[in-house]
Amino acid sequence: MAKGANEWIGPLAIAAGCLCWAIDNNLTQRVSASDALFIAGTKGAVAGTVNVGLAFALGASPPDRTVLLGTLVVGLFGYGISLVLFVLALRGLGTARTGAYFSTAPFIGAAVSLVLLGESTSIAFWIAAVLMGWGCGYTSPSTTSTSTHEPMEHSHRHTHDEHHQHEHNFAWNSDEPHEHWHRHEGLVHKHPHFPDIHHRHSH
Repeated sequence: MAKGANEWIGPLAIAAGCLCWAIDNNLTQRVSASDALFIAGTKGAVAGTVNVGLAFALGASPPDRTVLLGTLVVGLFGYGISLVLFVLALRGLGTARTGAYFSTAPFIGAAVSLVLLGESTSIAFWIAAVLMGWGCGYTSPSTTSTSTHEPMEHSHRHTHDEHHQHEHNFAWNSDEPHEHWHRHEGLVHKHPHFPDIHHRHSH
């Protein structure tokens, strides 16, 4: 293979990975009204099974118990709990905003290393920090527009706000928030909002 073509393999692989991540995020947002713990657990079980299977197929051997335990702890916090929170963010903020906020993780890690390891920085680092902060701030304001809600039914944890004015066909002790299958009637109104699970309309 020519040297020039070989140099493109890495960038193309990264671009393909980002494309797959974008597709995954949008599909996950579509089901984010469901149990976030179940979604994260299912994705983790599938991904873990595939990755461990590939590792064994390529000749890898299990690590010692200390390394394995450390890996499981890091996975619990770095992937498991993180993914549950990510699904909840998809539910409430929409895919674009969640992706923008989540992408700050490497920068936060680098910032922590400055404190813990005493690393030095260049002016480019702080310019990038300002641009990243501006980008996140640009996505943070909610949109004020007329929202047309079509009738829909789903189940998720909610309170009886302006989007959840429904009766219960079971004994309810007035506890909020609570979760059950419910129906949204058609509604047209104007208010500040994020592109959450109740606002998937065009403008």
